[in-house]
Amino acid sequence: MRTDDFDFDLPKALIAQRPAEPREAARLLVVRDGLTDSRIAELPGFLEPGDLLVVNDTKVIPARLTGRRGQARIEVTLHKREGPERWRAFARPAKRLRPGDRVDFAPEQDETFTAEVAAKGEGGEVTLAFDRGGAELMAALARHGAAPLPPYIQREAGPDARDRADYQTVFAAREGAVAAPTAGLHFTEPLLAALEARGLRRVAVTLHVGAGTFLPVKAEDPRDHRMHSEVAEITPEAAEAINATRAAGGRIVAVGTTALRVLEAAASEDGRIPAFSGETDLFILPGYRFKAVDLLVTNFHLPRSTLFMLVAAFAGLGRMKRAYAHAVAQRYRFFSYGDACLLTRQEEA
Repeated sequence: MRTDDFDFDLPKALIAQRPAEPREAARLLVVRDGLTDSRIAELPGFLEPGDLLVVNDTKVIPARLTGRRGQARIEVTLHKREGPERWRAFARPAKRLRPGDRVDFAPEQDETFTAEVAAKGEGGEVTLAFDRGGAELMAALARHGAAPLPPYIQREAGPDARDRADYQTVFAAREGAVAAPTAGLHFTEPLLAALEARGLRRVAVTLHVGAGTFLPVKAEDPRDHRMHSEVAEITPEAAEAINATRAAGGRIVAVGTTALRVLEAAASEDGRIPAFSGETDLFILPGYRFKAVDLLVTNFHLPRSTLFMLVAAFAGLGRMKRAYAHAVAQRYRFFSYGDACLLTRQEEA
């Protein structure tokens, strides 16, 4: 297996810079034994009464900050909470920072909002100890932070007020993500009502998506790539609903790769889901045996990315390459603000 196996050509013009309006107007490519072009609004017709949607209820925080260490301009993107006031972050330029340095995130304002570099890691990663924690830190991020848009969504003046709303799912309830679970961006209250009328139920799990999701796979062999761990939770009530659905013959439909990874990280060999609270760095590659998820709603991902590797493992590399070639030819929109696909598991296709 080589990282090159997961490469494909993607015209830059197909990288979505804004979401579809309304969100359920986005296109949907249904990947089963063949390919069907549709719309997100038509998703209920491709699912069955008794199926269970599993969504990620994480909420994106304004995790992108710009500050100064002396006269040097420093940009940081928080990616993992280490404690009430401590976060791991990716910094640019990280080479200017040393443990003990202080970064001022409100240098020209009345408020003092600072962090000390507590540790320095590899690949531009630092650990920051802020001058406040908990709700006070979240409030300061709301005042001084920006939406942590991925690097392929480009704004000349940086993320704007519209992105604060656009880059948040209708399910968002629990603060902690620094990247949106983007499959969930397509869902609206009218679509959820249509799914309920179709006889589908819904349950939420949590995975606080980290900025590591955007890191490229640089190793020639993807098995040498290191995944950043992320905090996840499945409540006892959610686990009970998932297990009851499977026992009744219903299918588990993961809304997004993050929901899928939570379920697969927790699942026992027979597919049962226990309550779970902890961290996961599960990296899914072709050859992985899926235990818990039957269908996957997901966006179109980057070439050579861990997410494209995951969907190739789920639906088959050959099928996904054909599906992505079709999507490119039909001008589907890619990545976080782009269109979506509905995938059946490879052995069920």
